[in-house]
Amino acid sequence: DVQLQASGGGLVQAGGSLRLSCAASGFTFDDYAIGWFRQVPGKEREGVSCISSSDGSTYYADSVKGRFTISSDNAKNTVYLQMNSLKPEDTAVYYCAADLEYGSSCRTLDPGYWGQGTQVTVSS
Repeated sequence: DVQLQASGGGLVQAGGSLRLSCAASGFTFDDYAIGWFRQVPGKEREGVSCISSSDGSTYYADSVKGRFTISSDNAKNTVYLQMNSLKPEDTAVYYCAADLEYGSSCRTLDPGYWGQGTQVTVSS
């Protein structure tokens, strides 16, 4: 079974950093697009970042460009989201999700698998 395990959330002061991890299992980690999403209660889920092994594409929401960096370690079947210069408005539950269709791209990301969320709280 495909499983995604998100971790790394926590409480941090504004300006601080966190690194989220999305550990994947149950599929060959060589053809995927994995995205990070976040959601605040009462608001729509927001796509934050994405990385594709199929076409090498990455995506960042305008709100995180220049502060967040997505990367992958194929040897560890893990995708990371390095979050720097965190702001209170980054507070949310963060989820990772995978699109495992052949040739999946960040441009057409349609996740079929979701991990559990990890809470990120940024204090002012």
